[in-house]
Amino acid sequence: MMKVGILTRRPDAWCSSRLAEAFSRLGAEVSFLSFRRLSGQVSMRPLASHRAPDLRAIEELDALVIRPIGRGSLEQIIFRMDLLRRLEAEGVVVVNPPEAIEICSDKYHALWLMESAGIPVPRTVATEDVQVAMRAFYELGRDVVVKPLFGSRGIGSVRATDPDAALRLFRSIAFQRGVIYMQEFIPHGNYDVRAFVIGGRVVAAMRRVARGWKKNVYLGARPEPYELPAELEELAVRAAEATKCEVAGVDILPSERGPLVIEVNSQPSWRGLQSVSKTDIAMEIARYVLSRAKDG
Repeated sequence: MMKVGILTRRPDAWCSSRLAEAFSRLGAEVSFLSFRRLSGQVSMRPLASHRAPDLRAIEELDALVIRPIGRGSLEQIIFRMDLLRRLEAEGVVVVNPPEAIEICSDKYHALWLMESAGIPVPRTVATEDVQVAMRAFYELGRDVVVKPLFGSRGIGSVRATDPDAALRLFRSIAFQRGVIYMQEFIPHGNYDVRAFVIGGRVVAAMRRVARGWKKNVYLGARPEPYELPAELEELAVRAAEATKCEVAGVDILPSERGPLVIEVNSQPSWRGLQSVSKTDIAMEIARYVLSRAKDG
């Protein structure tokens, strides 16, 4: 029997529980794990363990699926990624791989990798310098979206069109020792597109419809079924490959100059997408992970 771990903050969360059910239906033994209960050992056995409540070796798992890792200090995040790399080195199939998680958690890193791969992306500026940020604000047409460099679901994203408001925002970010990360605002009507990629193919897609400029289902956008054109399907797959993702939620905006990839999420939720898709997405993920573990 294959042994699979699901690393999650909340075992009762909708996506995590659906995944566990799918793995069980495929005959795998499933365990829920928490980052805060993980330990790594050097010159000791086991190499990696999980307390729940007793210490249990986890390098014996066949596969480990990573759900959102949550907030943490720089030290905590580095350690978590180190531990995932150690498990990979011991032959555990980790989905998504730590490299993909690191890339996608940093919007700037992900975007320049996609640009290098020839994928169309919005004009973007990242800086710690307020004066440079103001110059970019004007260069980008005095209409920009300022986002946290690390973050998802649209939380913390602000649209700035007024120079005085932009300056106050930039100064506030700099004062908090943050990075000012902004993109040109792309007029795109009332929707954007989310494509769900697993193992190099799109298994489901939706339009996210909202009156405002934020199109995250988490923030109230309405999911609609969407037959993804071949052009956008290829674009989504290329974006996932550029960011090293085996499972990815790729966000695409229509624009006057063609579709643009805005973001790639390496730990995507799919509850909204599942509500408008006939594909059992959790089952598709489970099948893919188990096939990877068997091949490994």
